[in-house]
Parts: sequence; structure tokens; C-alpha cells
Amino acid sequence: MWNNNGSSLLKKATMMMRHFSSSSRKRAPILRKINPRVPYQEAASMAEGLYGIIKTHGPLSIGNAWNYAKDSGINGLSSKTHMKLLLKWMQGRHMLKQICDHVGSNKKFLLTTLPSEPRENQQSSIPAPIRNSKRPSQNRKQKR
Repeated sequence: MWNNNGSSLLKKATMMMRHFSSSSRKRAPILRKINPRVPYQEAASMAEGLYGIIKTHGPLSIGNAWNYAKDSGINGLSSKTHMKLLLKWMQGRHMLKQICDHVGSNKKFLLTTLPSEPRENQQSSIPAPIRNSKRPSQNRKQKR
């Protein structure tokens, strides 16, 4: 009843679909809760200070962000490890994103703020190309 060639083609097709569909998926979000080790109000005020630092000084590495945070004197921020924990908490709340910058064979991870305007608005401001109402074949006939 079953054709061996048909079933093997089906297996290959499903294997190809799994391969290509899994490689194009986004990374799974972190599902575990990140505990900022302080009450929510304190965490929110510290996050606001860190967000301001990263927004004003552009993409920063974690070390540079720690230097700016020490200089600004954010209340409640006790150590660099605590700052890293708060940064992960902020990433989970979609306040920040981390980008990777390849410099030769080395990688630098930089923290940036998310854009305030969605990209769809920026793309809609681009004017649409003007199309000719006549077909190209009609233009050739008229030139002759």
C-alpha cells in the first residue's frame, strides 16, 4: 500500500522544513523571573537612573556604564554585579537591548536603549516611486 519512495520524500521534506524553520526563529525569551534584590520602587528609580546614563552617553559597555553609574551616584546601587542584575531586569522589561559589535576577532557587547519610534513610521515617510502610466512596449512603438 505505502510507496517507499513517497514516504522517504515526505520524511526529507519534513526534515528540511524543521531545519529551515528552526534556524529562522528568534531566540526564546528568558522565562525565569529576575529578582532585582530590592523593592520594586527602588529598582524602578535605579533603572531610571541607569536608563538616563545609557541614553545620554550612547551605546556603552558594562564597564563604562558602571563608571558612569559610580560618578552619577545612583542611590541603592551597591556593586557592579548588582548593576548587571538590574540591567538584565531592564532588558526583560524591554527598556534596553544588548548589541554585539565585532572588532576583528573580538566581540564587544554594548547596551543601548530601544528606539522610541517604531521603524514602520520611518519607512512610511519614504515617498513611493512614481510609475509610468504607459507600458514599455507602447513607448518603443511610439519612438519608431
